[in-house]
Amino acid sequence: MTEILRIMFEFFKTGLFAVGGGLATIPFLEEMGRHYGWFTMEDLSVMIAVSESTPGPIGINMATYVGYALKQVGGALLATLSLVAPSIIVICIIANYFQKFKDAKLVKMIFAGLKPAVVAFISAACLSLFVSTLLHADALAQWDIGRLWNWKCILLLLVLVGFRQKYPKVHPIVFIVGSAAAGVIFSF
Repeated sequence: MTEILRIMFEFFKTGLFAVGGGLATIPFLEEMGRHYGWFTMEDLSVMIAVSESTPGPIGINMATYVGYALKQVGGALLATLSLVAPSIIVICIIANYFQKFKDAKLVKMIFAGLKPAVVAFISAACLSLFVSTLLHADALAQWDIGRLWNWKCILLLLVLVGFRQKYPKVHPIVFIVGSAAAGVIFSF
């Protein structure tokens, strides 16, 4: 299989099975990075940060990033379209039948069963982000406990949580811009 077809297949598969939105795509993206080496976990962490601070969902931004990194503009377009195609197909099919079956017991049971899976995907993504952001992965791999914690990021996290608690009405953009500025000023 050529690389572009593999990229399209992997992002189509992600779009089809990542139920729950952008954060639910992270485990699929982690697997792609490990399996194909298209990007590192550090690249994924950076892309998540960029995705959270730019318009568009994480999955689409990551598909565009990987496609572009591997096959320039054409790859970016094909990877992005491959990710969104399953949603478009499924929505078109469901839209015709949903009103008729939305109150069916089987449909309700399916959605009730999907909720824990979504929570599991998002929890796994949060744990992965925690490790990649607040810990030094190389120190963890070498069991260098003295260098394990990324104290700058931990301190910034605590400051942000404190400010968010004290000023809950401040728009998230202020926190994102402030975090970016802190990263530049304190050389994260």
